[in-house]
Amino acid sequence: MKIRRLVQLTPFNSNVGQTLIFNKEELCLAILRKTMWKAMSDSPKVMVSLVGEDMHAEPMYAQLDKDADSEFWFYTSRDNRIAKGGKAMVQFASKGHDVFACIRGNLTVESRKEVIDKYWSNPVEAWFEKGKDDPSLLMLRFELIDAEVWDADPSLKGMFKMLTGKTVKPEEMGEHEKVDL
Repeated sequence: MKIRRLVQLTPFNSNVGQTLIFNKEELCLAILRKTMWKAMSDSPKVMVSLVGEDMHAEPMYAQLDKDADSEFWFYTSRDNRIAKGGKAMVQFASKGHDVFACIRGNLTVESRKEVIDKYWSNPVEAWFEKGKDDPSLLMLRFELIDAEVWDADPSLKGMFKMLTGKTVKPEEMGEHEKVDL
């Protein structure tokens, strides 16, 4: 029988006596998910590959939306190796190399003009001679399925042991979880 530990939190804006009960594993996964999105928003550069192809990845700049945590977008050209879409993998390493993610999902063509307009910027325009009317312009939506996330930020105790040359236990080195998105 597996015993699930629960964490009790009282919301800041709640009435006195109102308490929320969270499953500890679910809370940890939610925190790890938030850690991944925060790290990606700080540096949205990723590597993208199609599953089952030659498995060579393309460097891409993910267009993130803080309100859409199950998808993000890429501008690319119609002749790019990932342009045909399909099952794909996105690899991410944070700027500080303390958060890593391997994200599984599906790439599909994004044809909604309002989405293309929403993320359009000068850096994107620099890649397309004729701007939004460039015939080679293609926007892809990456619909996330799940991710494997590593948070390599060691605990304070683990960091102290590393600095002093002592043996660091695995649980003092950070977290690694599979997260459904």
